[in-house]
This record gives sequence, structure tokens and C-alpha cells, in this order.
Amino acid sequence: MGEQKRKEWKKEMKNEPYFIFEKKNFVVMAIGLGVIALGFLLMTGGGSDDPEVFNPEIFSWRRIRLAPMLVLLGFGIEVYAILLNPNKK
Repeated sequence: MGEQKRKEWKKEMKNEPYFIFEKKNFVVMAIGLGVIALGFLLMTGGGSDDPEVFNPEIFSWRRIRLAPMLVLLGFGIEVYAILLNPNKK
């Protein structure tokens, strides 16, 4: 009895190739990557061309609070996209 079920299971596994992720997963992953990229873009700038001059713009709210939160949000979206089950109704 058990041997027959094992043979049937092997046949089913060989005949049905499938992808783990579907289009919905990839779309959500792309959105997450976009949010991460936006966060890194918001972190750029604020430097000075002259090393002797201090520019306090590097400590702006955008670079210290907003951009890192966007990056973390993007990583959260990526985790959600990986765990998302598109077949669930």
C-alpha cells in the first residue's frame, strides 16, 4: 500500500514543474526595489566640495529620518512579496 502511494507521488512530482513565484510576487518585488532605490537616492548629497568647510545639510530631516525609513519599508515590502501566496483567494 505505501509503496504504491510513493510511486504515484514520484510520478506527480516529475510531471508538474511549477514556479514558486508568480507575476503578482514579481510586481510587489519591483515596487519594493523602487522604494529602496528612492530611499537611497534621498540619502545622497549634502556633502561639501571643500574638505575644510562643514555643511550642516548632511543632518537634514530627509537624510536622517525619511530616507532610512523608506529603505526599511522597502525591505518590508520585499519580505511581504516573498511570503505572498498569489493563489490564495
